[in-house]
Amino acid sequence: MKREKNEKSKLKDSPQENGVHTNQYSSISPPASPVAEDNPFSTYFEEKVHIPETDSQAFSFRKLWAFTGPGFLMSIAYLDPGNIESDLQSGAKAGFKLLWVLLVSTIIGLLLQRLAARLGVVTGMHLAEICNRQYPTVPRIILWLMVELAIIGSDMQEVIGCAIALNLLSVGRIPLWAGVLITITDTFVFLFLDKYGLRKLEAFFGFLITVMALSFGYEYVLVKPDQGELLKGMFVPYCAGCGPVQLEQAVGVVGAVIMPHNIYLHSALVKSREVDRKNKKEIKEANKYFFIESSIALFISFLINVFVVAVFAQAFYNKSNMEVNAECNVTGIPHTDLFPLNNDTLEVDIYKGGVVLGCFFGPAALYIWAIGILAAGQSSTMTGTYSGQFVMEGFLNLRWSRFARVLLTRSIAITPTLLVAIFQDVQHLTGMNDFLNVLQSMQLPFALIPILTFTSLTSIMNDFANGLVWKISGGIVILVVCAINMYFVVVYVTSLNSVLLYVFAALLSIAYLCFVGYLVSYTTATVSLCFHTLWSGGW
Repeated sequence: MKREKNEKSKLKDSPQENGVHTNQYSSISPPASPVAEDNPFSTYFEEKVHIPETDSQAFSFRKLWAFTGPGFLMSIAYLDPGNIESDLQSGAKAGFKLLWVLLVSTIIGLLLQRLAARLGVVTGMHLAEICNRQYPTVPRIILWLMVELAIIGSDMQEVIGCAIALNLLSVGRIPLWAGVLITITDTFVFLFLDKYGLRKLEAFFGFLITVMALSFGYEYVLVKPDQGELLKGMFVPYCAGCGPVQLEQAVGVVGAVIMPHNIYLHSALVKSREVDRKNKKEIKEANKYFFIESSIALFISFLINVFVVAVFAQAFYNKSNMEVNAECNVTGIPHTDLFPLNNDTLEVDIYKGGVVLGCFFGPAALYIWAIGILAAGQSSTMTGTYSGQFVMEGFLNLRWSRFARVLLTRSIAITPTLLVAIFQDVQHLTGMNDFLNVLQSMQLPFALIPILTFTSLTSIMNDFANGLVWKISGGIVILVVCAINMYFVVVYVTSLNSVLLYVFAALLSIAYLCFVGYLVSYTTATVSLCFHTLWSGGW
């Protein structure tokens, strides 16, 4: 009874809390941090973009331009080296047959990003901050650790992608371990750019997305994929003649596209625009323009991903190692030792992918591919940096300088990557991407469950809470994602052929499912309590 009273008091609108005024569209107040006031530090929100006033109520391109930025920064996570590798493997293993999986995954991602943006706009807080206020201490710390794992995994993929790109561009003169060390410098470049203002930073990452579009678009035009097969693969949800290899790849596509920390990131990025949260009309308008901007950004990222899938589907689907080896010998491209003299089906990664393109389409294709990978790796620096900052501030109320935060994340990411680069070969380095995709896929419920919970509560979202359709469809998505994760883990662990790892994975799976079950039960209890409070007229 006492707990119910406490929960009811939490659900009530409070006119003022910790000296910060709330508004009628959010029952929880924005964070008030006296520590931050005494010790100011660099943050993405030092500068807010003004939204121009227009006389007309109709659609305004001026307003869309003012809201443009957060969606494109968010879309970078759909273009990191892990995604590119998943794309090329999808094309090489299944041809055009899994493009519909990529399309569905991107649409689901868009709908989840819509929830994240709405949460940030309506409440004035991002997802990690709301988790801090809603979950008990121990689950909150576990949740933070899970999200941190996803962020570090993403940063490791950026390091791997940059190191491989530098190795390809230098024709092997820059060894992989040196490429890993060079990626430390992009941390300082990023911090340097950050001082020039929010809009310039957003423009820089728009430039990197443009570089990726031009690089992979060039490969697409060069290879000339079959447009009929491409459209069939994109809009016919069927995979004729597919087996376990293609099924595993389809699961990998879903895991690579939908990033858990990206949900936290987008809910924070939207706070960079000036929106009066006391004005319902302005909130509705911000939600509309952010959704349009996110749709455009993810459409562009989807096209870039399609470019990569189509190139490898057209040129290398069902190719054997012997065919590739012979072609590389003819053209004189180095690294023919990557392709053994056997008739096994070609297996590619972001490193082999560049080499194969060079063998079949000339050195220019190899170098342009490497430029695209370098842009993908550099741009994902932002995802890890900002996500890490927002997550640490939100969950722990711990305020670090961005420099210290980036240095910590990058150090953790570089250490294992550097060891593999020094003591192993490129196959082991790129093979880490598979493990990292599994790792990030497993963290998805720890973003999906909170975002669905909080956007469904009228005590938090008021008039903007999710309807019944969103609640049901969101629950189905969570169930499907958890099933996919379990399948992904089983496939990955069984491929390692170790009884000890089987036992370890089984124990981890039990702990994982227990925590997911706790979050689901907590969600159900919170929503039920909210309905009970509403029904009994408690607020």
